[in-house]
This record gives sequence, C-alpha cells and structure tokens, in this order.
Amino acid sequence: MTILVLGATGKSGRRVVARLRADGVEVRAASRSGETRFDWTDRGTWAAAVQGVEAVYLVAPEDPEPIEGFVEQAVAAGVRRFVALSGRSMDKVVGRFAPGMAEGERVVQASGVGWTILRANNFAQNFSEDVWSEPVEAGVLALPAGEVREPFVDLEDVAEVAAKVLTSAGHEGRAYDLSGPEAITFGEAVAAIAKVSGRPVSYVAVTPAEYRASLVGIGWPNEVADELNELFAIMREGYLTAPSDDIAELLGRPAGSFTAYVERTWAG
Repeated sequence: MTILVLGATGKSGRRVVARLRADGVEVRAASRSGETRFDWTDRGTWAAAVQGVEAVYLVAPEDPEPIEGFVEQAVAAGVRRFVALSGRSMDKVVGRFAPGMAEGERVVQASGVGWTILRANNFAQNFSEDVWSEPVEAGVLALPAGEVREPFVDLEDVAEVAAKVLTSAGHEGRAYDLSGPEAITFGEAVAAIAKVSGRPVSYVAVTPAEYRASLVGIGWPNEVADELNELFAIMREGYLTAPSDDIAELLGRPAGSFTAYVERTWAG
C-alpha cells in the first residue's frame, strides 16, 4: 500500500509522514519543496504524485478551484480512499471561512470512493509554529477571542489519527471531530506557556477592528485579515468550544492535554 501525503512539509503533513513510516507504510511525501514535487497550481505535477497510490491524505489549498480536478484525476489513477483534513464545524460555517477546506470536504464526499474527514480544532502548535508564535515569543498575544474557550488539539494526535484512518478499515463515510480533552481560554493558554518557559507572556483581548488593523499594519493582505477575523467570529459564537471524545475513541487513550504540549515544547 502506498499513501500519498499532500502538504508533506507542513505542520500536519510532516507528522503524518513520520507516523506512517514509523509503522512501516510506504509513503509518497509530496509538496512544492518535498521529496515528490506537487503543486496545486501546476497540474503537470499531479500525475506522478498519484500514480500507484491507494490512499491520499488531502490538505486542501486555500483556493478551492483545483481540488475537484485533482480528486477526479486521483480516482482515475486508482486512488480508493481520501482522508481530508478540515476544520471543526466546517459543515456548519460553509461560505464563511476556509473555502478550500469546505470544497475539499464536498469533493471527497462526491468522489465515489472511500472518504473520511478529520475536523480539527485549532492546533496547540499554533502557539509555537504558526501565526501565534511570533507574538508569543515577543511576550504579548493580542487576539479578538475575548474569553472564549477552545480545546486546542495536539498535532501529534491528529497525525496518529490520520495514520490509523488511512491504514485501517471502518472509517469510510465518517467525519471525526479532533480536539483536546478540555477547553481553555487564550489567557489560560499563554499563562501555561509563561509558567513553563519562565518568560513573561500575556494575552490581550482586542476588538475585531483593532486586530484587522494590526495585521494590515504589518503587511498582511486585507483578504487574509478579513478571513482570520471571520475565524475568530466563528470561535466567539461557540462552534469550536465543546471538547470531542473522538480521539479517545479512535486511539483508545485520552487526547493529549494542552499542558502536556506546553511542557514538551517549552520546558528547559
């Protein structure tokens, strides 16, 4: 069995690749700069990526346009299973955020082959590897999240779930919600980071307008600032708040806690 992992150099993809290879699975690691070149905007890279592949870990691009064509080509080449990474409650907020993820869900469900959707909460690793990492390093994380609670999910759990779903039966036609075991505020999250790292880190609740202005002020495109603001609106409305038991049920153990992630990442 050969599994194609898209976004193989990204936050989730590289962990999925490592997990599958540790389990002895043949992996084709694909990205614009990976072992196998794959570019959503260059259809000439698709055929070699999908040749001889039975399953695909699909990390959708921001632009939804190429997704349907890729999935059709993959199915024609022999792919029989898709596992699509998506966002928590994506099915409830279609048209508001992440059109690529929404289209990924729609297309794999209409593909005519096996599919599973992994709807994940915001990753715990966003505090150390992504959009929130620089503010955390600088000591102040200012977001329009108020006191909303979120069960941040550990990417190591996401990767373990993805590897299991990609390589075992019984998950076809299912959508799983992947979250941490408890919902915490952003203030509590950065307080945990500050305690373990020994460095001052604070959370400041700002208005959506203030957040947008700060992003545009440091060079972010207006449309990206608007999309991020919409994500926080969705969070404030409670769509991402309740913890899910799906990780525990799938893996036979509790989901990793935010505290465990912080201690692993910042201790020492």
